[in-house]
Amino acid sequence: MRKLLALVLTVSVLTMAMASYFHLTILHTSFVPANTAPFDYSSGKSEDVFPARLAAFVNQMRLFNPNTLFIDTGNLIRGTPLSYYSAKIDYCNLNPFVETMNAIGLNASLIGSEEFIYGPGFLEEAISASEFPLLSANIVFKSSGEPVFSPFEVVEIEDDGEKLRVGIVGLVTEVIPPWQEAEFFAGLSFVDPVDAAGDYLGKLREEVDVLVLAYRGSNEEGYEKRSLDKTSSDEDYCSGIMKATEGIDVFLKGPQLTTKSAIVDGVVISGPGYIDESVSKIDIYLEKTGEGWKIYVRSVDEISMSGFPPDECVVEIFRGYNDQIQKLLDTRVGFAVGDFYVEDALEARLRDNPLAEFINRVQMEVTGAEISCTSVFDYATTGWKTGPITIGEIYEVYPLPSTLKVLELTGGDIKEALEFSAERFVTDDGLLTLDDWSIDDYSNYDMWEGIEYIIAVDRPVGERVLSVRHNGKPLDMAETYEVSMSSFRAGGGGYSMFENKPVVRDVKLQIFEIITDFVQKRFAISPQVDNNWSVGTGFIHTVGWNETLRSISEMYGIEDSEIMKYNPDLVGLKSIPAGSELIVYRPFIQDK
Repeated sequence: MRKLLALVLTVSVLTMAMASYFHLTILHTSFVPANTAPFDYSSGKSEDVFPARLAAFVNQMRLFNPNTLFIDTGNLIRGTPLSYYSAKIDYCNLNPFVETMNAIGLNASLIGSEEFIYGPGFLEEAISASEFPLLSANIVFKSSGEPVFSPFEVVEIEDDGEKLRVGIVGLVTEVIPPWQEAEFFAGLSFVDPVDAAGDYLGKLREEVDVLVLAYRGSNEEGYEKRSLDKTSSDEDYCSGIMKATEGIDVFLKGPQLTTKSAIVDGVVISGPGYIDESVSKIDIYLEKTGEGWKIYVRSVDEISMSGFPPDECVVEIFRGYNDQIQKLLDTRVGFAVGDFYVEDALEARLRDNPLAEFINRVQMEVTGAEISCTSVFDYATTGWKTGPITIGEIYEVYPLPSTLKVLELTGGDIKEALEFSAERFVTDDGLLTLDDWSIDDYSNYDMWEGIEYIIAVDRPVGERVLSVRHNGKPLDMAETYEVSMSSFRAGGGGYSMFENKPVVRDVKLQIFEIITDFVQKRFAISPQVDNNWSVGTGFIHTVGWNETLRSISEMYGIEDSEIMKYNPDLVGLKSIPAGSELIVYRPFIQDK
């Protein structure tokens, strides 16, 4: 009996010693800007940005674990002066960002919306030059339904005589087309991501040991939640996709403005924040059983890049590019005679300001539209003070790679859009602020020119626009108006009332270029503020029998002139008829 027990123990120990294990690491980025050195083009300062620091991190991780995959979730070739320079000024067949990712050893990326911004030719060149696949399972040819790009990639890793097969399926939001020029998508169709995933996940599950689903969507609580309305109000579209797709081991989602990674029901969910904040590091430990490889431990961590020195090889690749681009950014194109300056980000959204008015007036002049809307994109955007204006300063004000469009909208559409912007205001611990969606991305809040309007944030959502007028008269809800806006906003960009509206005209230049040309032609520009809009508190007062303007002003402790200002139809009346409705309104900040 003792001999038998000893034999059993010996066999057990030998079995454990002979068991096969595998350690897989996946590094995930979701918002890599078109930048190659530790330098921020918009601020002109050296900062902890990708991918030079990313390269150092990836190299270190691969030294620690050679079985490391690096996967990005799209939008690699867009969005900075370097991408604009390489596409428009000094075009070459080898895309600088593709070359950088080739050098780092990217294993796969996705086709994102901004892969299309310079047209299909530029994208085809980028794909041809890349040493990694750009995936999308749900962009197909309309004529055949066949995928335009590689729908998935299978990576086979060998380690100590063992093989592990990792399958990566790529998906992209189906609402890309409105964001870019329609001709860029001629002949293409964007099918539902969940439907497309179902065509590949089941098949791949039988062929691979680890199954990864990578989805390029939009920010949580952002565009898709408002435009597609495919999930309930307490979950984002990314979560909806994950719940509708079974059998995956890892779900990579991007972009995320805040870090949101977790393990839910055995699935590793990776949502890294902006690139200068973190990279998701996913570790998966597998054991080989009679049924194949089985995951027994999984984890996900967010690693800050601030502690990693930039990789000199990557910096050197584009040192010449960056030198040329910096000279371009430092080029003076005009002179500000007065301040186009934002002192406070919230205040700039509480009353008319010279920077937003300038952008709107440029859009109106270039397109011939009578009405325009725009955003100031970042809480740190400041604009210019009196003095020279450089191309870099213009880029800092308008970094979004959008063109201009003129839509035909009804007064009702405009009113709905104003209410949607007014909805962004919330109260936090008694203080007025913007909601998380707009704080994360200030471009979600629009400011208008060509109309006069006031917003009272103490009123219920949907009833906050107390007045909206055009050319001195109340805006006609049924009349149509031509409105100039960015191509991003014209496609919706969260504002569903703009989707599928007639396009009257479009300007095939990026707004960054349009503003630069405008300043360069005039050289000297002066700020204008007509105070056509403001935000405050207010309500509608129904005039009682025998009430006068004086009695009403005394009732609310407000000057007669203030009541007249927001009720211009009172001019010329000897008395106010009982039953009339008056706007009683106090702006948070008085007009300068």
